[in-house]
Amino acid sequence: MLIAEVINHLEDFAPIATAEDFDNVGLLVGSPNTTLTGILITHDTLEEVVDEAIEKNCNLIVSFHPIIFSGLKKFNGNTYVERTVIKAIKNNIAIYAIHTALDNHFQGVNRAMCDKLSLKNIEILIPKKNSIQKLTTYVPNAQADMLRAKLFEAGAGNIGNYEQCSFNIEGLGSFKPTSNATPSIGEKGKLHYENETQIGVIFPKHAQKNVTKALFSNHPYEEVAYEIVNLENEHQEMGLGMIGDLEQEMDEKAFLELVKQTFKTGGIRHSALLGKAVKRVAVLGGSGGFAIENATRAKADFYITADLKYHDFYKAEQKLVVADIGHYESERYTKNLLHSYLSKKISNFALILANTQTNPIKYY
Repeated sequence: MLIAEVINHLEDFAPIATAEDFDNVGLLVGSPNTTLTGILITHDTLEEVVDEAIEKNCNLIVSFHPIIFSGLKKFNGNTYVERTVIKAIKNNIAIYAIHTALDNHFQGVNRAMCDKLSLKNIEILIPKKNSIQKLTTYVPNAQADMLRAKLFEAGAGNIGNYEQCSFNIEGLGSFKPTSNATPSIGEKGKLHYENETQIGVIFPKHAQKNVTKALFSNHPYEEVAYEIVNLENEHQEMGLGMIGDLEQEMDEKAFLELVKQTFKTGGIRHSALLGKAVKRVAVLGGSGGFAIENATRAKADFYITADLKYHDFYKAEQKLVVADIGHYESERYTKNLLHSYLSKKISNFALILANTQTNPIKYY
């Protein structure tokens, strides 16, 4: 197996095109054409993690956080980033980072947080914008069913809990093949009318390549008439953060204790308790100060995230409780999620959870 095959599995699950624009995801170090020896899954890639990969004969590190985030202008080993990359290159170890592609996934980082808290009625807190496109094309009536099926196979036509969704209008199309044409229907130099079906389907933006390939490969016409437009609709199953409900209301202090035990944090910084029961809970793994207002608008009683600044706690406005459980702690189940997914896809190679502790924050 090549490293490229592992990457294909990862990107089938969480396409890098769905990551945030500021992020640096994908294969950061190494060649996809290298033969795989083993996979080490980690939260962060550090020198110690590369050492563990060497020891365990793993030449691919699948990391949640990217070790290279901004551009590197030199490799002289002065920083932990440079030293890590140098050691990986010297030992022919590839590094793949998934980060916000997994943050935005409906079964990703935030879903793991929700599942650990047994939340129900789960929804995306901040649905992703500019991520849905619509294809409109025209095909002879006789081939409409076949073409629709191929477009669905390529990833088009899914809306929430529904699949194979399309809108179809029958009408009359016209065209006149020129002398250079090779028409499958009609004759050169003669105006032709054909009973056609207009097919409209939506698809996630990252699937455009597969959808257009299916269109061109299966359409009977030499020249395919089609249009693709970007939609303003938000993607209800892709985006940052999640919100859901506890099965039963809890006292605020009892809920804080549950959160502390669930995420194994050394301490929780939080805004003032409000003296009311907790039912609706919002979560956002990692740095989530920017989403406090979103949690408020969603009527959350509690918002669990990390990396909050002093003034972020004021934004609670006594409408909800804002809780900072720690960056690593909020994402601690991520590598287990990746291990579980890859274990179902790859069974004949070593797939190892890193033992190296990468949380840089200690509690006194």
